Amino acid sequence: MTRPIRTTFTFPVGYHEFHKEQLFNFQLNRWHSFGYGRFQDMQEAGRRINSFGAWKTEMARQAVAALADNRLMNAAFYYRAAEFYLSSSEPDKSALYDRFIDLFNEAFRTDGIERHLVPYGSGGLPVMRLAPTAAVNHGTIVLHGGFDSFIEEFYSWMWFFSQRGYEVIAFEGPGQGAARRKHGLAFDYRWELPTGAVLDYFGLKEVTLLGVSMGGYLCLRAAALDTRVKRVVASSIAYDYMKFQSPLNQLIGRFFFSHLRAFSNWAALQKMNRDEMHRWSIGNLMYMTDTATPMDAMDVAMRLNAKNLLSSMVEQDVLILTGSEDHFVPFKMHGMQLRALTHARSVTGKVFGTDQSAQNHCQIGNVGLALQVMVDWIAAREDSQNGSQIYDPSNTTA
Repeated sequence: MTRPIRTTFTFPVGYHEFHKEQLFNFQLNRWHSFGYGRFQDMQEAGRRINSFGAWKTEMARQAVAALADNRLMNAAFYYRAAEFYLSSSEPDKSALYDRFIDLFNEAFRTDGIERHLVPYGSGGLPVMRLAPTAAVNHGTIVLHGGFDSFIEEFYSWMWFFSQRGYEVIAFEGPGQGAARRKHGLAFDYRWELPTGAVLDYFGLKEVTLLGVSMGGYLCLRAAALDTRVKRVVASSIAYDYMKFQSPLNQLIGRFFFSHLRAFSNWAALQKMNRDEMHRWSIGNLMYMTDTATPMDAMDVAMRLNAKNLLSSMVEQDVLILTGSEDHFVPFKMHGMQLRALTHARSVTGKVFGTDQSAQNHCQIGNVGLALQVMVDWIAAREDSQNGSQIYDPSNTTA
């Protein structure tokens, strides 16, 4: 059954210098690139922000201004932005999250979004579902984000696929969104478990699984262990988080983690006391993993490695999208992951460059291009009757 969607999105092209600091600039570009933030608002916010504290104040101010103009979508995502860099202990964080969810639901109340809660462990996995708007249902795309993402952030992506005839089911797994905040589920790299719970709940047997950011790692792990996933799309791929560093730095890191834990914990806490960015990043990792110390949190993060990814067990069609200048994930991860998928039915690697304004993490700057590449690839794989592996290492440009 199809239904009309009232909202429409445009995906602007261009990665802009809204702020001189990348940690602020990327986030401002993200809201703009996803279709949620106005260019003039992001530009103004970038001029005003000079600290983590100013980030919250300014983005909340932008939300109030948008609300006064009845721009509910803008207001919702500006509140999301305002809470993004707050630590879990700050009292405003929960209030800003709740405000974001309330405004999101109001902004898109006529769009036919279905909300579900999939039973999971001691809590539940929040799910949003959109039926296809086209006359023909081309299949189901199951979508999830990365480490600390919210499903609402990918609503414009859901809309894009729904408009092209796909049922779209987006879920939050342990550590993410309301799964962590409202149901107490801590992050777990064993992504086949929440994925399987969602597939069971909806009775799905043949799906495309799309993982974004850290979700690019998690979706491959899930596909390796659940054959109901027929196609896998990884928007950004990490392969092995320890291998971001040089071999020497990896050895040093393992030594400190294993033999100097007390010192390493002390050093991490000192960084948190001195620096706002470390206070947020380390504290956020501890919150998402529900751990008491920085080293306990790092133990969880270190499980995101090549061994636990199970790449050689992936037998599906795989599409990997990578930005040539991703500031989060070293470019070397792209080739390492392609080479590790030794038993996949097909492997397609797409690298996006500056000429497409899609060189950044998850193609921020030209999300519309990345989404079109995804939907074209999915359609081609669905139509293909060729069972042989078609990995071509020269196929690395979009």
